[in-house]
Amino acid sequence: MAKKFPLHPRHPERICWGCDKYCPAGSLQCGNGSGRTQHPAEMLGDDWYLWGDWGITPDDEAAAPAIPSADSDN
Repeated sequence: MAKKFPLHPRHPERICWGCDKYCPAGSLQCGNGSGRTQHPAEMLGDDWYLWGDWGITPDDEAAAPAIPSADSDN
């Protein structure tokens, strides 16, 4: 079973989104020789899942963008 795809990950730049492994950007396991695949929110914005035919039906909690807390390491 595939992992649930996050709509608004906190730090999408730290992960490769190209397959279900969700590897850290510095240690890709796919072995295809390419770079990190960006999360759609990085390219299309926070409402990326509302446009196109992604086949995603978000619940109310998942649809809210992650808001960094005051103690986050941004």
